[in-house]
Amino acid sequence: MIEYSENDRSVTFSVTVVPRASVTRIVGEHNGTLKLRIAAPPVDGAANREVTSALAKAFGVPRSAVEVIGGQTSKLKRVQINGAAAAKIAAILQAESAA
Repeated sequence: MIEYSENDRSVTFSVTVVPRASVTRIVGEHNGTLKLRIAAPPVDGAANREVTSALAKAFGVPRSAVEVIGGQTSKLKRVQINGAAAAKIAAILQAESAA
């Protein structure tokens, strides 16, 4: 189960990032975080840009609605998504496990 906090306008949760993967995709849950493999290397913010793009696409929000609020230089990141509901996390995990 992914640990998250939600208020009326946003959801905040942790993401475990695996850089330099062959393809960018959500893998599932890992130690209470959303596990995300990204194709970008962890250089000059490329990984953070890829994380925001991938999560924006998965949650169906603009990229500007996704913000890395902690762990900018770490594989464990704290992410806030404005305009998203926590129920979407479960839906994303179900879709990934069915794929």
